[in-house]
Amino acid sequence: MSKPLLHFSHGNSYPAGTYSRLFQALGTHYEVRAHDMYGHDPRFPVGDGWHGLVEELIHHLEQYDKPPILVGHSLGGMLSMMAAKQRPELARAVVMLDSPVVAGWRAFAWRFVKARGLGSRFSPAKFSERRRNVWPDRASAYQHFISKPMFQAWAPGALDDYLDHGLKPHPEGVQLRFDRAVETSIYNTLPHHMGAIIREPYPLPIGFIAGTTSEELRQAGLDATRKLVGENLVMIEGGHLYPLEKPEATAKLTHDMIQKLLPSKVLDTVI
Repeated sequence: MSKPLLHFSHGNSYPAGTYSRLFQALGTHYEVRAHDMYGHDPRFPVGDGWHGLVEELIHHLEQYDKPPILVGHSLGGMLSMMAAKQRPELARAVVMLDSPVVAGWRAFAWRFVKARGLGSRFSPAKFSERRRNVWPDRASAYQHFISKPMFQAWAPGALDDYLDHGLKPHPEGVQLRFDRAVETSIYNTLPHHMGAIIREPYPLPIGFIAGTTSEELRQAGLDATRKLVGENLVMIEGGHLYPLEKPEATAKLTHDMIQKLLPSKVLDTVI
C-alpha cells in the first residue's frame, strides 16, 4: 500500500528545499511533495489578501490524481487553509505550522494600515525590502547568515539546505532566488478577511502546531486560531521558525496531528 500523499507549502522567503530535513522526517510516513516558490509565477501575482497565491496552490493541487493532506508553515499554512476552504474536494486535512490567523480588531487595524500604504511600518517588510541579497560567493553568504542568532538556532545542515536551494548565480557572485520585492509584497498584503473564513465551520479536519516563543503568534493572538481549529492545537518549544530549528520533532507532531484528524483506517486508505 502506498504512503498517503502530503503537499507542503513553505513560509515567506524560504524555497521549499529549505525544509529538506523536515521532508526527510515526514517521508517515513508520507509521500511528500512541495511547490518550490510561491509568488514568482506571473500567472498568479501577489495581491491583497493573497488570492493569487491561493489560486497558485489550487493549480498545483488540481494536478494530483488524489487529494493530499496539506501542511504549511507560516504563509504556507495560511495558503493551505484558504485553498482547502475554497476547494475542499482537493484536500483531506490541513495542518498549519505557526501560521498566524489575524482576525477581529487586529484585522480591522491591519486593513486600516494597508489602506494608507503603511504596511511596511508594521510588518517584517520593513526588513525584507532592504535585506542584503547579493554576496561574492556562497561562503560569504553562509557567514552572513550564520552570524545571526536566528540562523544559529536552526538544526545542523538546515542553513546549507537554505543556501543550496535559495541561491542563484549573479554577475557579482550569488543572489537569493526568492525575490525580496515578492517577499515584501507578500508581507504587505497579509489577508484581513480571516474573520469571514472562521465565522462558519471549516469543511475539513484542521489542526495547528504553535511555537511557544513565536513572536508572530504573540502579535496575532491565538483566539482566532482556536476558533478555527478548536481543540486541535498543540504547542512545540521554539519560535516561529521551529520547523527549521527542530525538523524531527516537527515531523512527529505533524504526524501525530494528522493521525488525530484522520482516523487510521481513513488515513491508510489509498484514494
